[in-house]
Order: sequence, then C-alpha cells, then structure tokens
Amino acid sequence: MTDESDTSRNGDAVPAAASKRLELAAIGIFCILLLQTLVWASDFLIPVTAAFLGYFVLNRPRRWLAKAGVAPAVSAGLFTAILAAFIVVLLVQLSAPAAQFIEDLPSLMEQIKEKLSASGGTLEAINDATVAAEEIIADQGAETVAVEVVSNTGVAATIFSMAPGFLSRILFALILLFFLVASGDMFLSKAVQSFERFSDKRRAVEVLHAIEDRLGYYLGGITIINAGLGIAVAIAMSLWNLPGAVLLGFMAFGLNFVPFLGGLAGATIAAAIAFVSLDGTWAAAGVFGTYILLTSIEGQFITPVVISRRMRLNTTVVFLSVAFFAWIWSVMGMVVALPILIVLKIACDETQSLQTLARFLGDVDNGNIRKKADTIEE
Repeated sequence: MTDESDTSRNGDAVPAAASKRLELAAIGIFCILLLQTLVWASDFLIPVTAAFLGYFVLNRPRRWLAKAGVAPAVSAGLFTAILAAFIVVLLVQLSAPAAQFIEDLPSLMEQIKEKLSASGGTLEAINDATVAAEEIIADQGAETVAVEVVSNTGVAATIFSMAPGFLSRILFALILLFFLVASGDMFLSKAVQSFERFSDKRRAVEVLHAIEDRLGYYLGGITIINAGLGIAVAIAMSLWNLPGAVLLGFMAFGLNFVPFLGGLAGATIAAAIAFVSLDGTWAAAGVFGTYILLTSIEGQFITPVVISRRMRLNTTVVFLSVAFFAWIWSVMGMVVALPILIVLKIACDETQSLQTLARFLGDVDNGNIRKKADTIEE
C-alpha cells in the first residue's frame, strides 16, 4: 500500500515539474518576443509612449478647465496648439544655428585632431610611434596600394535625411495626445471597468490619480529646472566668449532630461568647441568644469529641494533603465526612460502586493492614497 502511494506521489511530481519547466520556457519566449517587438515597433511605440505620458500630465489641468465649463475637446485643442507652437518656434529659432553647427562639425573635429597632433600636443607621442611603425613596415619591402575612400554624404545630409521621420513622429504624438485629452476620463473609466470588486475599482482610480499628480509634478518641476539650467549655461558660455552660447543653452535644457549622460555629453561638446575657439587646453578645461559645476548644483541642491525626496529612486535601476531604453529606442529612449520608471514606481507604491518591488525601485512612499484604499477594502 505504501509503495503504491509513493508511486502515485512520484507520478504526480513528474507532470508538475514538467509543467513548471514549460511555464518558465513560455515566459522566456514571451520576454524575447516582447523585446523584439519593442525594438521592431520603435517608430510607433516612441510617439505613443510620449503621448500617454503627456496625457497623464495634462489630464489634471483638463479637469480644472472642465470645472470652469471648458469642453474636453477645447482643452485638448488648446494644449496641443501650445505644444505645437512651442515646437515650431523652437525649430525655427534653432534651425539655422543648429544646421551651421552640424555643417561645421567635421571641420571642428579635424581642428581638434590637428591641435592634439601638433608639436607639443597630447597625441604627439602616439603620432611619433605611428610614424616609426610605418617606417618599419615600409622597410620590409612590402608593396602597398593606396586607396582613397571618398564619401559624398556629409554629416549634415545624413542628419537632415532623418528629419522627415522625426517630424512625422512628433505630429503623430500630438494627434494622439489630442484624442486622449479630448476623450476626458473615458480612458481611465475603461481601465477601471476591467475590475470586478468595488474596492479594486476604487483602488485603481486612486492609483491613476496618483500617477497623474506625481508624474505631472515631477515633469513640470524638471522642465522648469532644466529651463533655468539652460539659461545659466547660456550665460556662463557667453562669459567665456564661446560662440553659439544660446544654442549650448538649449542643448543643456534638452540633454538634462537624460540622467547621468546628459550633463556629461553637454560638457564634452562645450569643451570641444572651447578647445578650438578659445585656443587653449586650460580654457577648454574651464568650460568643462563650469558646465559640470552648474549641472552638479542643479542635481545635488536644486532638484532635491524642488522635487523633494518622495521621488528618490534606486540609482542603479535608473542607470539600467536609461541604458536599456537607449539600446532599444536610441536617444528618445533615454528621454522617456525615467518617466516610465516613475510611473512603474508610483503604481508599485500604491499597490500592496507590489511593495517588495517598490522598495527595490526606491524609497517607498506610504501615501494617504493607499491607506484610504486599505480602509475602504476593510
């Protein structure tokens, strides 16, 4: 009798283990397909993601206007018109200096190379070693054929060829944002209706409202801070007599939306321009240090005070998120990586079963919203 029961238990364990392996394999296949879809559909998903993030930010102002008697469609038209006008003005004002900078970029890099390779330059020893190696190879008597590669495609032509696709994605995001805002709370209502219990519906509403409030507060605050940083960088670069100081200020405003890498990239570009324009290594180092100082003041003092520490995230997770979205969605991925992570963090904060993940992503915000939902459920 005992042998038969042991055999029965062993027989049940084998299908259970096989089912577990099949489940893990299915999860792995799903993750691979999901990743491939994110990469393959990037041209579609990037503007969709931007539109939904904009919807969460603008939905609360849309409600304020609705209380004043403004129809959702009118509010949506007003918001999208303001965004479109801002983008058009930005493109018009920056198109000429940006095009000139892109056109001069190859010559700028060539001048940097010449200065570094000149007598007494940083690369002088490397150039001497290269010449010596070439002489040794030439003494071997090997016949070489010089091949010159001529490219008719410049950097400017390559970048400008990407402009139509970039503008079409912006237009698509604005149109989708208009329809989302014009729909009012229909999107939220449809999401809430997927739950059966009233307590779950109430919790979902509170979570979505928390995402609207905190994401809008974060993005609004960061935009204002980055604008101030851009103005400060433009003034500082003007004091250094650096050409294109205004363009560098706009560049600082945009790059600062990218955590970690944005400030470093901006400082490197400014230092490269200073190295050629101001004709001195110390001047380039001063420009680099000035840029880094301004971004450090913003990141270490201003942002924590304005945004508060409620949105403090795990630094390693933030870096991995930026790297992951940069890998699948390039530059725009780095811009939307942090807002997406913030949405995930807020959802985990407000969901009792996801508190472990919330603690992993950053400091848990035990807000009143989740407490109210727990009281209702009790």
